[in-house]
Amino acid sequence: MVLLLPVSALGQEYPARAIRLVTFGAAGSASDVLARTIGKRLSEKMGQPVIIDNKPGADGMIAGSDVAKSAPDGYTLFFASNSPIAAAPALRKSVPYDPLKDFTPITMVGYYTFFLYAHPDVPAKTLGELIAYAKANPGKLSYGSGNTTGSVGIAQIATMSDIKMVHIPYKGEPAALADLLAGRIDLMIGTLTTGLTHVKAGTLRALATTLRQRYPGLPEVPTIYEALPQYTITSWGGMFGPANLPREIVARLNKEFLDIMKEPEVVETLAKQGFVLTPSTPEALGKFLAEQIDAWKISARAAGIEPE
Repeated sequence: MVLLLPVSALGQEYPARAIRLVTFGAAGSASDVLARTIGKRLSEKMGQPVIIDNKPGADGMIAGSDVAKSAPDGYTLFFASNSPIAAAPALRKSVPYDPLKDFTPITMVGYYTFFLYAHPDVPAKTLGELIAYAKANPGKLSYGSGNTTGSVGIAQIATMSDIKMVHIPYKGEPAALADLLAGRIDLMIGTLTTGLTHVKAGTLRALATTLRQRYPGLPEVPTIYEALPQYTITSWGGMFGPANLPREIVARLNKEFLDIMKEPEVVETLAKQGFVLTPSTPEALGKFLAEQIDAWKISARAAGIEPE
């Protein structure tokens, strides 16, 4: 008589069918690779298929809206980045869900590796030199952005440093990168996979990383925090479920995800995507999300970015 079993017992029987893991990333993106790497191992450990459901677009809000409307039974999970549940509330007038009320935190997954890239003609080899040059030449430098981290990240650098630069938005990183390589813009914050080969070829310069620690593959490149300790805009990912996900299911998923993220093969695969794993408790992720929502709103307003 399943209907008479307590929730704890139901939690022990979970899962009894396929799990859908929704991701905001398009097929082949770093987020997609991450979801598929972790999803494959989750399937093997849970004994049920884990189906990756790619729902890109609208800064991840399409994926977020889908999950927020799903039943809280553990069969719909959400690999979310800062874009749909921290940046979107700061940058959009209307968001189809409440990021704090409509999702259940399961575990932090980790951080994307982003760099502040400059065209070689920019007369600066460090962030400090860049700030000094921009102060001496207000409005001369331009920066492109192909995502929320890129737009708000450089805007925060400019605000903290009291410098003025021209912002040119793009629909994605590839278009911004093409103009940066051609010298049509001077700067952009982009992912490791976007710019690493160009840095090694000498056609781009990496001035800083948004990671808290220096990236092992480019140890000579400092973190933004070494020049600007109060910088707050980071790009991260976490696992969530719909609101009111039973605690027993949250605990089970948290344990499985933490075990998966300790596996050397998983760590190595995701490191190649520039992703640093930092698993957590559900409570720690919930606290972090609340802090990030405030940070993005404060940073966007301070940079003069109003909701669209």
